Amino acid sequence: MQIIKSVSSMQKTALSLKKKGRSISFVPTMGYLHEGHLRLVDIAREYGDIVVVSIFVNPTQFGPKEDLSRYPRDIKGDLSKLRKRGTDIVFMPDSDSIYPSEYQTYIEVTEISKPLCGRFRPGHFRGVATVVAKLFNIVMPDTAVFGKKDYQQYLLIRKMTEDLNMPVRIIGAETVREEDGLAMSSRNSYLSKEERGISARFADSLYIASGLYRKGKFSSPSMITRFVRDYLKKFRGIRVQYVDILNASNLKPVSDFSQDMVLAAAVFVGKTRLIDNRLLKARCQ
Repeated sequence: MQIIKSVSSMQKTALSLKKKGRSISFVPTMGYLHEGHLRLVDIAREYGDIVVVSIFVNPTQFGPKEDLSRYPRDIKGDLSKLRKRGTDIVFMPDSDSIYPSEYQTYIEVTEISKPLCGRFRPGHFRGVATVVAKLFNIVMPDTAVFGKKDYQQYLLIRKMTEDLNMPVRIIGAETVREEDGLAMSSRNSYLSKEERGISARFADSLYIASGLYRKGKFSSPSMITRFVRDYLKKFRGIRVQYVDILNASNLKPVSDFSQDMVLAAAVFVGKTRLIDNRLLKARCQ
């Protein structure tokens, strides 16, 4: 496994691989890797000759009151996991090489950025789009794999590559969950033992709601969001930030069940913010 820290070295390596006819699959991460990340690496292997994983905690997607300094890091552990998973190249740039002095260019995907997390994390998705675009220019992948746990991010990257004519195929990977249903996340490490126990109720709320929807128990999208909120009110220690149902393709509001939808939510368990979602197939009216 090759470790590259220089932007120019990564670009030279990518160009050399392409000249040899090798395809590149890419998994961008912020490190502190868990099984969810490693599943993305497995999927990337299916789509390319060379698998590149980046580890970069991107400062521009954190707000002034968010947890950049607290974000968990374990480079030694990450490299060990990636080596065992058969990763070919790990790209680990520093912040100054990605955002040099007087940096001033950003990318914004205007509409998809607005709902859900965008309402509460101003500038977050501008930072995400910008760093992913830069990483695409450096790594030059043919395919990039993103988890659907952050469904809004997945759609945003897909739209950005489409709008900017980037020659990168975006693959969405299904959410990987713990045994109790909680979506795997680096931020789960912030949870105390008691908080970790109650956090599974968050996953339960969306799972139960999606099951009831499939059984035809709801007559409108608002009934589903109301059910999830009411369910979560039963558990002390969970504070709901949002629960929404939106069009699964463009995150626009829906008033009926005539299109595929995403049921997405964010909650705080203690001080830890968790997100999750469930996809709901369209139902004949």
